[in-house]
Amino acid sequence: MSKLSTGEVMHRAWRVGVVVPAFNIPYLPMMEPVVRALRECDAFGLIQVARLEWIKFEAISLKAVSREYQKVKDEGYTRLHLDHCPVIDEDNLWVDVQPIIADAIDQGFESVMIDGSRLSLEENIARTREIVELAHGSGVPVEAELGAVMGHEEGPLPPYEELFRTGKGFTDPDEARRFVKESGADWLSVAIGSVHGAISPATKDKAKIQARLSIEQLDRIREAVGIPLVLHGGTGIEKGCLQDSFRHGIAKINIATAIRQPYERAAKVSIEAGQQAVYEETVALLRDELAIAGTAAALMGER
Repeated sequence: MSKLSTGEVMHRAWRVGVVVPAFNIPYLPMMEPVVRALRECDAFGLIQVARLEWIKFEAISLKAVSREYQKVKDEGYTRLHLDHCPVIDEDNLWVDVQPIIADAIDQGFESVMIDGSRLSLEENIARTREIVELAHGSGVPVEAELGAVMGHEEGPLPPYEELFRTGKGFTDPDEARRFVKESGADWLSVAIGSVHGAISPATKDKAKIQARLSIEQLDRIREAVGIPLVLHGGTGIEKGCLQDSFRHGIAKINIATAIRQPYERAAKVSIEAGQQAVYEETVALLRDELAIAGTAAALMGER
């Protein structure tokens, strides 16, 4: 059986309502236990790294991540994805994303993300379309973002209930329809109530806000765009709310804080202890919170 592309797997996930978890790797030793947990739970997932994870953590570089992935990958259960590559980063600095994404494709990343969410709609469309043309030339699908999933910024967030009640930063369905049509993005990360885990030195060890999701807004976006949708900031959301989102168009969920914080705590004892903590947390997520143990065949076909 030929290897399914990441895009094919994502579309299967979207059609059948089985979410694809994408695990961020800010420290390279975290990768092996995540792959092992996916294999042992018979679940498919993405191994991913965001730009901030080699800038502000210890993922080192795209090449280092790719090399580590080649050592531990299991193509029956994993693919390699480039997460947030922002045009304007968490420190409000402009980033030349095209050479970074081109390098990721050269390094063997099988899908990529451009994050133009801090741009105007028109500029986000234009920048995303440039990356789509680049990546599609190599058969690589592109994730983009529209709306504001908060949490990475310096300083405290406004009260969460105020954010949720007002829908501040939520993805607008009409803008999403135009964005997908004009940019050609394959998947869309949407803002419907989740928040990113904090990354500043003063807050990165703190517990995440307990967020929830607007399924009504998700339905409107899904009907408008007709492509797989992505939930960033997937840690700390109530299980029932997550399960609803998977049935209503979320095909990929990003997991970062839930495995990073246990690793950082346990790695103070030893790297092996940190890896064991990541393994145990990933197994619990796959079996309990996401409830996708045993679903790999539904996405990959019978092996």
